[in-house]
Amino acid sequence: MIVVAGEALIDLVPHGPGALASLRPALGGGPYNTAVALGRLGSPTAFCSRVSSDAFGEALLDGLRAAGVDVSGVERGAEPTTLAVATIDEQGSAAYSFYVDGTADRLFTAPAALPAGTRAVSFGTCSLVLEPGASAYEELMRTAAGQGVFTALDPNIRAGLIPDADAYRARFLKWLPSVTLLKLSEEDARWLGGTPHEWLAAGPSAVVITRGGDGLTVFTRDGAEYSVPGEKVTVVDTIGAGDTVNAALLHGLAAQNALTAEALAGLGTDGWTRLLRFASRAAAITCSRAGAEPPYARELEG
Repeated sequence: MIVVAGEALIDLVPHGPGALASLRPALGGGPYNTAVALGRLGSPTAFCSRVSSDAFGEALLDGLRAAGVDVSGVERGAEPTTLAVATIDEQGSAAYSFYVDGTADRLFTAPAALPAGTRAVSFGTCSLVLEPGASAYEELMRTAAGQGVFTALDPNIRAGLIPDADAYRARFLKWLPSVTLLKLSEEDARWLGGTPHEWLAAGPSAVVITRGGDGLTVFTRDGAEYSVPGEKVTVVDTIGAGDTVNAALLHGLAAQNALTAEALAGLGTDGWTRLLRFASRAAAITCSRAGAEPPYARELEG
């Protein structure tokens, strides 16, 4: 079982240019997209979050169920669902404005225990920013790491939600001793202001950097560095691409029985190259269609 912990929200995606373009609601949130992608790839997956009991919340849970994700541990609340309004630039990249005051997902409380058979827990995005839920997710991260569970972190920076950048950067560094695999984009890395080697020294066994159409690079604790190019594809938008990478990495590591720090150290050139290529192909498929629509396992066969 891979557990994905974090927010589920509704993306309002524009159809056409300009601030007054019509908006289409779509299921979203970085952790939510990661869980759906894992389910579509065939990994046993559970979602750990707090979801509204409104109509949007029901639709979010239906999307998880359709992907085969276990939602039995999801908390429910009467508060509204978080909304994220996207704008898409000419390259297909998305920027977001968030409506988060008093929403259900930020009132998450840590569960008493993880599901039986949990092999990894994935964290990231808004859920690690918005209090009081952020502290509860942080507590869960430290608890999981203390129990020897593989932990993955994608900070997926949304600067507009972070009132104190320096405080967030300091908090990020305090998470790293509890992180096994750190994945982040080049943009996130620049915003955080550190380097993969500095982050590795603080705790993670590997750091994966996504470089958009230029591919992915991993840096490992033993000083190795492996890269693969991006898959060529006509980009519709990049919504959910990084979340698909998260899922593909975790799914691929599970398939190689490599969800431990020790196993990561033993992957070597062949293991990492196969894994990064798989993640690159998966992300390319997501970019080839509108919204966060990660691929199914059958689309990646071969």
